[in-house]
Amino acid sequence: MAENKARAAILDCARQIKTHVDKKRKPTLQFPKRSLSNVTYDEKEGYFKLKKGKITRTLTYNTVKTFAQTLRMMALSKEAIDASEEVTKREAYYVSKNWGEARFEEQPESDTVIEDVEALFGVNREQLGFIPEEKGGEVAGELIVIDRDRTTGEQIEIDCTRFGSGAYSVPISVEELEFKTKADFILAIETAGMFQRLNNHSFWRTANCILVSMGGVPTRACRRFIRRLSEQNRMPVYAFVDGDPYGYGNIYRTLKVGSGNAAHINEFFCVPEASFLGVTPYDIEKYDLPTHPLTEVDVKRARDLIRNDPFFRHHKPWQKAIQKMLKMGQRVEQQAFAKHSLNYVLDTYLPEKLSHVDKFLP
Repeated sequence: MAENKARAAILDCARQIKTHVDKKRKPTLQFPKRSLSNVTYDEKEGYFKLKKGKITRTLTYNTVKTFAQTLRMMALSKEAIDASEEVTKREAYYVSKNWGEARFEEQPESDTVIEDVEALFGVNREQLGFIPEEKGGEVAGELIVIDRDRTTGEQIEIDCTRFGSGAYSVPISVEELEFKTKADFILAIETAGMFQRLNNHSFWRTANCILVSMGGVPTRACRRFIRRLSEQNRMPVYAFVDGDPYGYGNIYRTLKVGSGNAAHINEFFCVPEASFLGVTPYDIEKYDLPTHPLTEVDVKRARDLIRNDPFFRHHKPWQKAIQKMLKMGQRVEQQAFAKHSLNYVLDTYLPEKLSHVDKFLP
């Protein structure tokens, strides 16, 4: 099992550190460098892959606190695995309050160390016993999710067409789920508001699709859910997000190929088959949409995408789209279609776009 692999890796690392200490040598830990500068993108592979860049953490006077925090987090992980327990990232932060000088002052510090340990051993945090607090996303449409009762082990079939005005919530762990569907595609939607509008009008029935609300940058569980659903049923995935540098470079790119910071696990948590439905700079002109001026942060982010991001540098159509956005100096939101009518997006925009999927951005 993956948990046994993680436990064995923790014990092996601890033995190596002890050996160094016994020999009065400074112990070291070597982590993959987690950044866009240390990833490659190959369209055939379909995701950001780590290069060979490493960061070495040696136990010295200046690094003793971070080194100690890393070891304590490894110990907490082993305890969780041994007890078959799950520890939320927030709980891990509070557990550290018992670690004396090694305690964390803020949760982002403990989150980073969890990610360091994850990258060190080449496993995901769930295999280390750590789970997030955030939801995995919401789902509506032509899909039956097959889960199991935690108490009895009995198989449960959850029909995602039968939640009324609500929706099925993606659980933190999706590996044991199975699926039944006759839908044609998955529509991954950035905002909860747009998801709700499409769900309220049963757009999934009209288009024979599955709607998934990403709620901004999709969580790992949400991406893994979409990935498994898409692969097992050979379904295309279309992303519908705001037309701005954040939507392109953070939300869509993370969904499709992953991120530099999580490059050690992108292979499992990205959706290479995804393509970009909209909103594009071309849509602004075609549909006469109201816009907002790009901010300085937007401009910097857009320029970074076309200069430094391996994914956008690889795809010329994306380079042209972002350059057009910069030339226009405008960004656009999903809700901008309401200028024409509240349901214009589902009556006109989406049907027209879906009739030309071959023209979607990669």
